[in-house]
Amino acid sequence: MNRIACAVLISLAGAASTAAPLSAQQVATRVWFDSHGTRWTEVTTTRTVVEEPRTQRIAKAIAGLPRFGPFAVVDGSHAALVGEIDSLSPAQFKDMLQAHPGIRVLELVDCPGTSDDGANLVLGRLIRLHGLATDVPSGGSVRSGGLELFLAGTTRRAAPDAEFGVHAWRDENGHQPGDFPADAPANRTYLDYYRDMGLGTQEAEALYALTNSVPNEQMLWLRTKDIEPFVPFE
Repeated sequence: MNRIACAVLISLAGAASTAAPLSAQQVATRVWFDSHGTRWTEVTTTRTVVEEPRTQRIAKAIAGLPRFGPFAVVDGSHAALVGEIDSLSPAQFKDMLQAHPGIRVLELVDCPGTSDDGANLVLGRLIRLHGLATDVPSGGSVRSGGLELFLAGTTRRAAPDAEFGVHAWRDENGHQPGDFPADAPANRTYLDYYRDMGLGTQEAEALYALTNSVPNEQMLWLRTKDIEPFVPFE
């Protein structure tokens, strides 16, 4: 990787993990008289540090990079995922690879999940089909359906402090995995996907159970070490 690409990737990872503080200053003045009638003036300056929102920091880090929906092209062999997956994302991914066929690594910098589970699984299979590796850098955040995209990498890497937020899926009727039998198509879809991504049957079932251990309206936060027992890493 060339030096420019390294700098951009470091910037992206830093945008996800470190604060870019903004400061606000307030000045208060108090005037009083002592028992001798002497007038005193006290000026107090208070500086408040306000953390810039994470999304704004990432937006600054990728400013000027070629964009294909939630994907930003870092260099000839690296792209970064920095947004939500929707129904357009598989086509945008294909467009990116057509324009930049040398991309081999997808950095999951900020992956909030998906508004279309079907499209998300299609995208995961495209990532695997095209032989991309997936990598969650230090400070990277992978939530909800983003885990399926991480699993899609032909090889997978994740920094020790990478975060993975998981919860049960919910369909358009409000149903969640526990509302269906374990072998129902709604559940088999994900188990089959996990196995297609290289997980053994036991590991696929255990990881799927872990992701469904909290309802859709909640989030279970994990670190890399928490998913390593189920997922083959590089």
